[in-house]
Amino acid sequence: MAISDTQKIDYLWKKIGYAATKTDTAANKDATNEEIASPLLLRGDKTWNQADQIPGTLPVSSSGVVTVYPTASPVECTVLNTASTNRSWKTNSTDWIPPEFGSTYLAKVYIHTSGNAGTAASGGTQVFGAGSGNNDEWFFDYQSGVLHFIGTNLPNGVNFTGKSVYVSGARYTGTIGLQNLTTGGSTGNFSFNDSVINLDVTNGDFTLETIGTGKFVFSSDTAVVLPSGNTASRPTATAGMLRFNTETGKYEISTDGSTFTSLRTSTDDANITKDIFIGDGSTTSFTMTVTPSNEKNVILYIDGVMQEPTTNYTVSSTTVTTNGEAAHSGARIVIMHGFAD
Repeated sequence: MAISDTQKIDYLWKKIGYAATKTDTAANKDATNEEIASPLLLRGDKTWNQADQIPGTLPVSSSGVVTVYPTASPVECTVLNTASTNRSWKTNSTDWIPPEFGSTYLAKVYIHTSGNAGTAASGGTQVFGAGSGNNDEWFFDYQSGVLHFIGTNLPNGVNFTGKSVYVSGARYTGTIGLQNLTTGGSTGNFSFNDSVINLDVTNGDFTLETIGTGKFVFSSDTAVVLPSGNTASRPTATAGMLRFNTETGKYEISTDGSTFTSLRTSTDDANITKDIFIGDGSTTSFTMTVTPSNEKNVILYIDGVMQEPTTNYTVSSTTVTTNGEAAHSGARIVIMHGFAD
């Protein structure tokens, strides 16, 4: 049997009007009682960019991206004169938050004396979306902010003379629209300016992640430019860090998570210095032409035999001192340094 027009209309009523999934007939479940959301597609320039910041429960007062119109201060609507008398009322504001974000966002509607919003809830007549059983339902378009009495009748027993419709609920007042990465904008904690992405959180980490064994692949035949700065601008060391030190002119890496070590480059060979001395049988201290970084950066040879650091010699500033007896007269003493600078 074909689907009845009544069922089709009920589906559209629930889908379009309440962004809800139809799960039963209108007789068994009113649109206001459908509990499964079925959001409508929206244009990119109308998307609620920060919708994830809308809490699941209507806040007591305006907060973050949500502007609240409580029952103590609802919005007074103006009648739409192009419609049948008192049929449609405008809040004159858009982007009301629908109950798909939570049932507490369901708009509350009151009819009360015009210009008296403060007592609309306490002294006026509250009317309900499902009506009073007299075919007097109302429908509130959360996107346009228009309330429409969609039933055959206006609310049962209500006299609209000298009165207005009041709506209590909340509106989304955050960023509207998807951001254009060419013209600039922001998403979450990031902002975009042409081809530049900025993390707008002071001292925050910019984290990129892959799933499983996925790799980070730079699809280019040019190069990657690493972070650079002088020694004073080094970040707190973390194992695996790699940067370029503009002060030393070298790449440096942290392997232990506490210090940085310079990586050798092709120019380092030119920094290796060889000082040659001739033993006289009494001299034990020799002055190098360059101050090494530490004694591990110094190699001492006597007649071609490499000496052991600390055991056979010590280093202090530019001075190398042999331990024990002085090298014999005529001994060839070679000191090399600059390997790890």
